[in-house]
Amino acid sequence: MNDRHISSAFDRDLEAVQALIMKMGGLTEAAILDAAKALEERDDDLARKVRENDAQIDDLEERVNEECARVIAIRGPVASDLRTVLSVLKISANLERCGDYAKNMAKRTSVLVQMQPVGGAPRSIRRMAREVELMMKDALDAYIQRDAELAEDVRMRDADVDQMYNALFREFLTHMMEDPRNITACMHLHFIAKNIERMGDHVTSIAEQVVYLVSGKMPTDDRPKGDSTPYIVEEQ
Repeated sequence: MNDRHISSAFDRDLEAVQALIMKMGGLTEAAILDAAKALEERDDDLARKVRENDAQIDDLEERVNEECARVIAIRGPVASDLRTVLSVLKISANLERCGDYAKNMAKRTSVLVQMQPVGGAPRSIRRMAREVELMMKDALDAYIQRDAELAEDVRMRDADVDQMYNALFREFLTHMMEDPRNITACMHLHFIAKNIERMGDHVTSIAEQVVYLVSGKMPTDDRPKGDSTPYIVEEQ
């Protein structure tokens, strides 16, 4: 009877923490989409909203950390229960970092709206951000459903985000070589694209935590990486 009581109390605690994670995920998904929309539509007010709303994501991460610490101290979870709590902590940290990247995108957008537009890069960046947001949604669904197959699918899709980033990187190089006046704007756009690429990495980390949660083991194969920009050289 006592064991059932403890288990029931732990389940309630875990449900409360998972509710915080899902709220945090929803805010982060919105931040990614709004930051990309603000860039494409040159909407400084929306960019400012993204920056301001990041505090809500940070606050939720703190609440998750506090609740997890309380659960560990009071419930003393072991085995799979402890694995669940530790996974929650790591998922929360990854979401918080994605929120930071969205905030950084918004900061750079506020600078870019003062400059001349550069080609169709903002539209491509928005498509890339949308792909990352969909990956995040699926990763969180995989967590709630304990669906390792869906989580593995998210891991594989990170290569698509890397390929989008590679294409944008080359586009920025072209714009800068064609007109040096584009250099400053393209540098800001490059960092925004890199922010989104890094978000993809963090979402992939969330998916890996789901695999760990379900199987008890982290994926042993290297995640597919398509970012070739460190190896790009000028073609003769």
